[in-house]
This record gives sequence, structure tokens and C-alpha cells, in this order.
Amino acid sequence: MISFAMLLLADIFYTYIYLNSYNRNKIQFVFNSEPQKYDLIILGSSRANNHFDAEMFNKKGIKTFNYGMSGSRLSEDALFLELMIERNYKIKNIILEVDLNINTDGFSEGTRACFMPYIHNSKTIKKYYKDLPNFNKVYYIPFYRYINYESKIGFREMFFASIHKKSKDFDHFGYYPLYEKNSVLKLDISKYYPKKNKSYELIKKICQQNNINLITLTTPICTGCNNREYFKNVKKLYPEIHNYENIVTDDKYFSSCGHMNDKGAKIFTSKIISDFFKN
Repeated sequence: MISFAMLLLADIFYTYIYLNSYNRNKIQFVFNSEPQKYDLIILGSSRANNHFDAEMFNKKGIKTFNYGMSGSRLSEDALFLELMIERNYKIKNIILEVDLNINTDGFSEGTRACFMPYIHNSKTIKKYYKDLPNFNKVYYIPFYRYINYESKIGFREMFFASIHKKSKDFDHFGYYPLYEKNSVLKLDISKYYPKKNKSYELIKKICQQNNINLITLTTPICTGCNNREYFKNVKKLYPEIHNYENIVTDDKYFSSCGHMNDKGAKIFTSKIISDFFKN
């Protein structure tokens, strides 16, 4: 009984901290901030987070934030968008990176963990994860989620949230520039093949229901990537996806094969602004 009481108190304490912090990660910011209005938000994995310089859009008078998250899958992107709608965000346009992430309908354990502190406070998050094998433990056992996802929402992260230590997620309007270059610019995607994706279909549905203009596209990848037919197959599967994997090709613009450096990202962002936001 004493142990249960301690777990309950710990759960209440951790949750209180996470409900009163807003500058540790992008999910936390959306949940705890006032409703935002955007001309454009960007969703996707690190290939969105590292590739779209949001400041360049803002300088053009397009109010923008890059909500891309390293490791995120389309599953988390769909939930993140639903959470924004739940929190009364007003969004005119979304750029969604859809390329390597459409190879699977899976999820990111690390990104999923960041939603867990709010599972009792959001019907959207609860609904989204109600089919988890361990849902009953996560939802009903006090402090279980903080133990199970300790590396992401455990003591260290709770402490930083409690002192409001700002992360780099919010520098450059959410864009995370890369500068260092990997000596080997190669990537093996020979086993990748795009598949119909439930989460992508859900994102399209949410945008349609909320009058949000959805722009979907692939982003540049280095010439050392094999199986470039993959990107053509993405286009065949979903013709509305714009192919941009060949827009930037010179190795000097890449930090790794799958991620451009800051110079490459600026060239790419300039092209996207020109193609979709001329006015």
C-alpha cells in the first residue's frame, strides 16, 4: 500500500511538472502553449527538421514553424496534427515530408514517449494509444509510463523541465541546421519499398476536414544512395507527392547521405518557397 501511494505521488509530481513546462520539446510546447495561428507548419522526420529553414519562410511574411522531429514516423505526425487541432491551432498550410518514412506503417518509440505525460489529459492521445499492448499498464498503473519510457521522460528530463531548461528544438523556428560532414556519403535503401500508409491517409483526411492545404513531398538525398527507383515508386503509389530528391545533389551540401547541411537546406528551402509560395 505504501509503495502504491509513493508511485501515485511520484506520478502526480512528474505529470504536474510536464503540464507546466513548454520549452523542452515540440510536443510539450503544443500541449501547454496558447493556441497558435500559422500560415505554414512543417511535419516529418529529421529529413523535415533538418531540411526546411523556417526562418526563410518567416522573412517572406509566411508565419512558419518547423515541427519536424528526429526519428518521428508518419504515425506520430498524424497524432501530432490531431493534437494541434485538439488544442485549437489554426493552420493554413502544411508541408509534410513523405519519402523514406512511407516504407513502414510503424512507430517511433522515442517520439511516442514524449506524448505519454499527457495521456490522462488528452482524449486524442488516449484514443490514439488505446490499442497498445501495454495500454492498461500505461494508463492505469501510476508512474508506469515514466519507468517504461525512462530515457525520454524519466528523472533527467523531468528535472530539466522543472527548471525550464530550454532545448534547441526552438531555435531557428524549429529548424535544426547541420554543419558537420560525414566522410562516407552512402545509404543502402535496397530493401525499402513504399507501401500504402494508414497514417498518411489519416493526415490527408484531417487536413481535408479542417480546410488545411496539404503539400506532400520527398526531400533531397545524396547520389550515393542506391535504389533511387524507390522515389519513383513513391510517386506511383501516391501521385500527389512532389519529387524533390534530386533538387540538391552535390556532396558539399550534405552532412550525411540522408541529411543536407545548412547550405543545402537553404538552397532547398528557397526552391520550395519559389514553387509553392510565390505570392
